[in-house]
Amino acid sequence: MRFLAAIGALAIVVGIGAAAFFFGGYYSVAGTTEDPAAVTWALTRVRTASINRHANDNPPASFGDAAMVQAGAKAYASFGCANCHGAPGVKWLKYSEGLHPDPPDLKEVAGELTPAQLFWVIKNGINMTGMPSFAQAGAQDDEIWSIAAFVKKLPSVSDADYKTWTASAEPKQ
Repeated sequence: MRFLAAIGALAIVVGIGAAAFFFGGYYSVAGTTEDPAAVTWALTRVRTASINRHANDNPPASFGDAAMVQAGAKAYASFGCANCHGAPGVKWLKYSEGLHPDPPDLKEVAGELTPAQLFWVIKNGINMTGMPSFAQAGAQDDEIWSIAAFVKKLPSVSDADYKTWTASAEPKQ
């Protein structure tokens, strides 16, 4: 019984200490400060679990066809995705280096995520990362699916193809 009481008391002390640390302003929220490994681990696990749980939409039958990928490239350019993630022949803008965590290189993660996961992230965004909700920015589901199709193809898109597909793209207001 004493052992359980000691564990309970220890849990209360740790809880009070954590609350004082976080709510007392001792934890730095500066974008220039690296998160402790435990925070990075927890946030990554929470993000991954949330995406896995919520990303359950089925892609349209035309997912991945040439017309959809090209429309997705145009939407990707119009919504400014290249500003943070880059694109074939396009470097990301300097300010994206100040985002914390860093925006992922989509060429690297395209193969790891399912179309449903890409759609969900693009549509809903991710809190505390700088990734906005494109649904909130006015993108319709068909446009979001086309961006997801483009991202899935991104590792094999040439600089010349991207330039051709996005030549008439105008920024969304």
